Amino acid sequence: MGIYDAYLALRHRFHDAAPPAHVAVVITERDLLEQGAYETLSDALRWAVEYGAERVTVMVSVLDEAVVPTLERELRGVDAPREVAVRAPDDTERADAPIRISIGLGGKREFAAAVQSIAEDVAAGDLSPDAVDEAEISDRLVFPAEPDLVIKTGAERLSDFAIWQSVYSELYFTDVNWRDFRKRDYLRAVLDFQNRQRRFGR
Repeated sequence: MGIYDAYLALRHRFHDAAPPAHVAVVITERDLLEQGAYETLSDALRWAVEYGAERVTVMVSVLDEAVVPTLERELRGVDAPREVAVRAPDDTERADAPIRISIGLGGKREFAAAVQSIAEDVAAGDLSPDAVDEAEISDRLVFPAEPDLVIKTGAERLSDFAIWQSVYSELYFTDVNWRDFRKRDYLRAVLDFQNRQRRFGR
């Protein structure tokens, strides 16, 4: 670790505020085409756990669904410090592992599927309309947990991910591209989070 990285790590360690318990990282399929991209991902997962995250969600936005099988194969084999659950767009099984990776499952698509599931249960008489609340919707999402911190590399825009779950998340944008993302960049995001006063919509 370089001197500057060590300085950032010390600032984090002695900060009064807690680090994010759940970190989400938004990257693109193009990011993963860059040389060393999966090694960067493995490093980022280790940094997150090292600096206090109990859960990590990786959202991979996909423009060409033909690449999903290749991405899924590569991501299932990624070197990670904890158990990993990978979900492709048509995989509706809930992801509860400490590290979750979503490939091309847009937030609109995920939310629409949850609403459709509820509508089917209401129509079948298995669920009262009055019983439909925020918890009912969250329980039917593939990625139900709400991130504390969302990190987006390369551009200041989100990519149709976790729309429901991230409504109260703290967002951190960096112009550093994924191929150049380093520990210092991760620590900057964590320190930025620790310096904020979370309002949760208030």
